[in-house]
Amino acid sequence: MLYEKLKTIPHLPGSYQMRNANNVVIYVGKAKDLYKRVNSYFKGNVTGKTAKLVSEITDFTYITTSTEQEAFILEINLIKEYNPKYNILLKDDKTYPYIEYIRKPYPRLKVSRYTSIKKKDKKILFGPYPNVYAARRIVNLINRLYPLKKCEGKPNKVCLYYHINECLGYCTNNVNKEALKQMEDDILAFLRGNNKIIKDKIMAKITTLSENLNFESALELKNELKFINVILDRQKVEIHDYINRDVIGYYLNDGIVSIQILFIRNGKIVGGSNEKFYLISDLIDEVNSYIFNFYSKHEIPKELLVDKSLDVNIIGDILKTKVYVPIKGKKKELLDMAYNNAKIALEQELQIIEKNERRTEGANEELRNLLHLPILDRIEAFDNSNLFGSFSVSGMVVFIGGKPARKEYRKYKVTVDKNDDYNTMKEVIYRRYYRVLVDKLTPPDLILVDGGINQINACNDILHTLNLNIKVCGLKKDDKHRTNELIDGDTLEVISIPRSSDIFHYLTRIQDEVHRYTINYHKQIRSKGSIASVLDNIEGIGNIRKKTLIKKYGSVAKMREATVAELSQIIPLNVAQNLKNYLDNMNLK
Repeated sequence: MLYEKLKTIPHLPGSYQMRNANNVVIYVGKAKDLYKRVNSYFKGNVTGKTAKLVSEITDFTYITTSTEQEAFILEINLIKEYNPKYNILLKDDKTYPYIEYIRKPYPRLKVSRYTSIKKKDKKILFGPYPNVYAARRIVNLINRLYPLKKCEGKPNKVCLYYHINECLGYCTNNVNKEALKQMEDDILAFLRGNNKIIKDKIMAKITTLSENLNFESALELKNELKFINVILDRQKVEIHDYINRDVIGYYLNDGIVSIQILFIRNGKIVGGSNEKFYLISDLIDEVNSYIFNFYSKHEIPKELLVDKSLDVNIIGDILKTKVYVPIKGKKKELLDMAYNNAKIALEQELQIIEKNERRTEGANEELRNLLHLPILDRIEAFDNSNLFGSFSVSGMVVFIGGKPARKEYRKYKVTVDKNDDYNTMKEVIYRRYYRVLVDKLTPPDLILVDGGINQINACNDILHTLNLNIKVCGLKKDDKHRTNELIDGDTLEVISIPRSSDIFHYLTRIQDEVHRYTINYHKQIRSKGSIASVLDNIEGIGNIRKKTLIKKYGSVAKMREATVAELSQIIPLNVAQNLKNYLDNMNLK
């Protein structure tokens, strides 16, 4: 059937989607000629990661487009929609911090991260800064040197910052516009590369402090001056046009692609990004796709320098920026530097990558065979925990292809008000998999519950009610809280696993991860910022009373210090008594 379908594919550009036995999209690609590209997977000699992909394909779909450029855009959108496991990078893609200057309603600086940046947003951003510490330190220094707004909200009267000339008094609505304009010009000029402005200002302030015998503060500023010199002057590039540009180099070895992007800001290399991924399709297509996905999450510079093998026109048209292929001179040296960095990064990590890949994928494959599962891509693991004897929480972690998928982790507040593992498990499993059915989410191939037969039975009961056929296993720990047994949810038999095996370490890692995630949820509830979560557990405290208590006390610790009489001024006496008893029994360490 599959091979008959291959014959019907048109010779047109478009995007194709490879699917497994569960009809889950496991890879999205694009092609100038769909017929040739898709057929190449099944009729050519494929090896490595591509061979693994092909072994799981049971069907494919495709969407044709008018041009290759449209195919690229469609591929990007489909990868975002399906998040296919064979399109996932070896390392999590990072969003780098920027220094953001905000003009209105008041001028201020902050360190910002954005999952996507669009030109129409018209944000005034400087960076990216691979070193978030450097970005924060620069923001703190500028705040110290210039009278930017430093407080939150809009106070009724001027504060200490105004009186010591570190704020222009924005709350007075009587700001000196000329001083404001000069301050903004200085700050933006510095962030765009004119270091002399800040250095001169620091030196002037050091002189003033020294004359006033304030040597400690003068020394602090002297150290800041050294920091500025190191951070901003250590990697000068002899291109003095001050255009923000990125330089992209890539290197392929043993089926793994390494891409290095150098960030050039104001004539200096301020950092870079290196990512590695397995080559599944055509090399140039994969590199182009990576570039488009990278800049869907990061600011697009005014200029890109790329290798001649890449399609300059397509990249420029999609990203709406200038793209050049340097042939000689300093720009060519930068491109060579990006290539060499990509090569060095891959060669240094190649053995580590291969070892980790064999261990995680091998353990996942061993577990699949051990449990006689046709597919084992997605594992969802649960841990339930009782808090203070009257409130239960639960955490769920997800592993895809042997690796944690942290964006898909979930935490649950449970309505069960006593130490009842069976009903806690039933509630959490029902909530999770009812939502999977309603929202048509991808179901797991295996569910792991932290516990024994009792938790397994609770899970199976709910799955049967929802008419879901998902394998369930239990992970039990010994008295030292170490993974001890794997229990088959169908037969309730204990499966023996050698403690030295990769599969044992794999299961231990999953169990430790879900336990850590759930415990951290407990810590959040106990923290002063989680006062609302604590109040949710007291009968008689609704949203209005909760807001009033939070406004008055601000933290669990302060609320705990209050007497019943003080609490009863806000809430009824019987509710105040229940709240006081609950708080007194809490462990606030």
